[in-house]
Amino acid sequence: MKFPLVLVLSLLATPALADWQQNLDAARGQTVYWNAWGGDARTNAFIAWVGEQTEALYDVGVAQVKLTDTAEAVTRVISEKAAGQDTGGSVDLIWINGPNFLAMKEQGLLHGPFVNDLPNARYLDLGPASPASVDFTVPVDGLESPWRQAKFVFTYNSTRVAKPPRSMAAFVEWAAANPGRFTHPDPSNFMGSTFLKQALIELAPDVSILQKPVTDAGFDAATAPLWDWYDALRPNLWRGGETYPENQSVQQQLLNDGEVDIAMSFDPASTAAAIADGLLPDSARVFVPESGSIGNISFVAIPYNAANAEGAEVVANFLLDPVTQAHMQNIEVLGSFSVLDPSRLDDAAKAAFADLPTAPALPTLAELGPTLLEPHASWMSRLTEEWARRYIK
Repeated sequence: MKFPLVLVLSLLATPALADWQQNLDAARGQTVYWNAWGGDARTNAFIAWVGEQTEALYDVGVAQVKLTDTAEAVTRVISEKAAGQDTGGSVDLIWINGPNFLAMKEQGLLHGPFVNDLPNARYLDLGPASPASVDFTVPVDGLESPWRQAKFVFTYNSTRVAKPPRSMAAFVEWAAANPGRFTHPDPSNFMGSTFLKQALIELAPDVSILQKPVTDAGFDAATAPLWDWYDALRPNLWRGGETYPENQSVQQQLLNDGEVDIAMSFDPASTAAAIADGLLPDSARVFVPESGSIGNISFVAIPYNAANAEGAEVVANFLLDPVTQAHMQNIEVLGSFSVLDPSRLDDAAKAAFADLPTAPALPTLAELGPTLLEPHASWMSRLTEEWARRYIK
């Protein structure tokens, strides 16, 4: 779906804050070097579209610096600071999350706070417990701006599974009734560790402890029910739990080949996209646990020494426009769910989302349920290490 330029302009041209026009004037003619993971063609195409729009609207260009690892950009900023290059830096905008954000925040490498200065921030829920305000338990403090949402979901073959398990605890009973028809990626892979974290959040006696750095005593108490659950689940996994798919793509292939009935993803739109690409059967559908599932938000941050900080703010603001977010959520474009708070949208913005194309395997925002916060990053390494100690011989 392409949105007419005049429609975008009508939503963006009026500054929400008195000094926003000054920022627009300073940004004119700048090219923003957006350092972003370059491994997904649809994301790259969306970033190129963003650049076309900001160039036409504001004379602000976007040049994507395609990364294989976000740490590449972080290292570049650290090196520039060590060399005394406190202005004119080579990185203007970074797609960033988690440990990389924490590292830059702790070392004073970020521009801002700037998010509250963006006119389109009025569409965000920036409450202290909102996913838009917390990045892997680290308070954002206005130093990075959200732009796309990820959420953990399960994919199942609806011709074989009439009632998928709607809680992590229920997977034990389901797997016992359907031995060999479920597995998960190896927890050394992000998707496999997310599966364990999802179960940990549901089963931990005190979930609040997961938002704090892990301790030995806290880890033992929180994970005891998890290991009991996994001990009951493992014998009925695919190949008896003796081997695991390397990653999400391999497990998706197992689902497509009919070897398993359930797979998983961190992209709610990935199932519909895979069906369209012939990578999953038309009968594939999405479900999430009734209590919700882990979600996180992808952010953009501006380094402290960015050469084009004003232009980077313009791009960050454009990413938050409801029309931009609706374009991004379009399954034919990117399919990433919006970071905006639906209750803050006006009728025109709500209509932009309501008019998006649908697909049988594309869940609605309501169907995705509550978003559960990621545990503190220190829990992930302890969790995967302990899993390997217990189950890898």
